[in-house]
Amino acid sequence: MSPAPLPTAAPLPEPPLSEAAFAARLASDDLAGLDDLCRRSVAKDDLPRLRRLRERLLVLHPAPQPLPLVLANADVLLSCRAPQAALQVLDRYGPGPGAERVQWLLLQWRAATAGLDHRRAALALERLSATDPASLSSLLLPILRREDGTVVSRPAVELLVDHLESRGLRRAAAEMLLASRQGGAAGAEQLQRAVRLFDSLSAAERDAVLETALEQAAAAGAWSLVTEILDEQADLDPPTARAIERRLRLSGRLDDAYGEWRLRRRDPAAAARTRQLERQLRSPQAPGGHAPDPSSPSPSPLLPSP
Repeated sequence: MSPAPLPTAAPLPEPPLSEAAFAARLASDDLAGLDDLCRRSVAKDDLPRLRRLRERLLVLHPAPQPLPLVLANADVLLSCRAPQAALQVLDRYGPGPGAERVQWLLLQWRAATAGLDHRRAALALERLSATDPASLSSLLLPILRREDGTVVSRPAVELLVDHLESRGLRRAAAEMLLASRQGGAAGAEQLQRAVRLFDSLSAAERDAVLETALEQAAAAGAWSLVTEILDEQADLDPPTARAIERRLRLSGRLDDAYGEWRLRRRDPAAAARTRQLERQLRSPQAPGGHAPDPSSPSPSPLLPSP
């Protein structure tokens, strides 16, 4: 039998950088080396060194410079947690239409988002979609890097809606979602969110948009989302009898006593059934209670595929 492998030694922490070594590297024009200094200073929360790094990066490559250098300089400033300074550097260049403009706008969005400048972040995304608003639905933007190195991304249209909502532009945010034409469960969630944002829609208009969302969610087999949308339709003022009937049928198929109770309690003629449901809800493990039955089958579709 071969011996067990020895445990791998944990990596030693980086030794602190002396003031002389820091000053020598700060005087360099090597952006990769300055980026490393920024990351070290951020890790140690060394605010005086971060301030000196930001000041150096702002004057290191004065305009005019080629776009790759401008982007690299702004990116290092983001590593130094200086998003407003990164926007200053990006403002030194104005690319025309094409791939360069896309790169420039995406970095503008990153810097504005990091600086909580929702107006400028929204403007960058709007300019990205100027020729095709629906393109933002297919564009995924990174929002978080996990400790294991994986990146979490979200559709650009949802991020644009976040920026618009943060500025109080709820109607513009809702119209953006309605124009995105995303399919599947993701599109259904966007339509659902649009209804919540669009305060001036009538009950009939809300019901029509939710009906489209319901068809998309049902076609995708997203039954939790179907339940949410049916609940929202049933909560409209006035609710439609069709929505209530379908929600009650789905409650039976999912053994959802709570969902049925929410609807039955509104109907005085269903008082006996309401009391029966209340007893079930008090005993979660009883048949019909709100504890899920692992042996229950998946529900059959309530709606035809669109």
